[in-house]
Amino acid sequence: MSEAIQKKEIKCLSIEELKADLKEMGEKPFRAGQIFKWLHEAVESFDEMTNLSKELRAKLSERYELTVPICVRKQVSQVDGTRKYLWQMRGGDCVESVLMRYEHGNTVCVSTQVGCRMGCKFCASGLFGLKRHLSAGEILDEVLFIQKESGEPVSNIVLMGTGEPLDNYENVLKFLHLVSCPGGIQIGQRHISLSTSGLADKIELLANEKLQITLSISLHAPDDESRSSIMPVDKRYPVARLMQACAYYFDTTGRRISYEYMMARGKTDRPWQAEKLASLLRGRPAHVNLIPLNPVKESPLQPSSRDTVRKFQQILERHGVTATVRRKLGPDIDAACGQLRRRTLEEGEIIQ
Repeated sequence: MSEAIQKKEIKCLSIEELKADLKEMGEKPFRAGQIFKWLHEAVESFDEMTNLSKELRAKLSERYELTVPICVRKQVSQVDGTRKYLWQMRGGDCVESVLMRYEHGNTVCVSTQVGCRMGCKFCASGLFGLKRHLSAGEILDEVLFIQKESGEPVSNIVLMGTGEPLDNYENVLKFLHLVSCPGGIQIGQRHISLSTSGLADKIELLANEKLQITLSISLHAPDDESRSSIMPVDKRYPVARLMQACAYYFDTTGRRISYEYMMARGKTDRPWQAEKLASLLRGRPAHVNLIPLNPVKESPLQPSSRDTVRKFQQILERHGVTATVRRKLGPDIDAACGQLRRRTLEEGEIIQ
């Protein structure tokens, strides 16, 4: 094969796509299942695929790129065992992912982009802007190699790391199908949550896919004045338009939506905002996840007091809105999205 021909990323291919390629190569289609299984065991070389002939392994190496992320930095919480990873992907780009331990199993939080262009004021992920989208295979790598490095099985996935998943729609959709596909690690879609800052048109597009995932909306304020001041996306998709998309999502999929709400002192935590949020969600099957703010040094926003969070929660519950306070994991490590990558960039350990 000519070096001018760009190799395909093999982990981005479904079993059916692998079968089609193998047929074109003159190989038996059943080999696709074997290859797919090896890929989901996080092999680092085609030579590890020992039930394939040397000839086939050579063909695969010539035709495909096998992505292998490198762990640049790892932090382990001494409080709860949460692990935060900084992975170097192809081209030298670095992204974060997190392994969180719960009673019901291990959850991995994955990134979907290198950087982010949403510009939310409370998040470190977008401080350097968006560099590029991650491929479906690269997102999958975060799950596979955390499972390999930790030696622990992953049962749940949240797409809540660096990047806006719906801004990388096609690759994220492909990842969701790959990670839940029989023959691989097969994490069921009901064990996957996708968090979006509110790209209303993409939410409606996602609804039409009728997946079994949980959709989480990063709402963070119930009114346009407050929300647009911390989330620029609100200027393009105001609260009313976002809620219209959410209604369409529920009507189309029948799946309850979770609303993430960041508690920032004097900005999003006032009683009238709790009342407005309750009014906004009245009659909607919804769950509100109140999130204590992780401070970012470039942002003036500060976390709400425990008492303020409790009173906010009580107002919602009084109006019949289910609300819980997210437990803070990994308090002794760079817990917030983008903080570890940002600190490593500032220290000059990686250049991007």
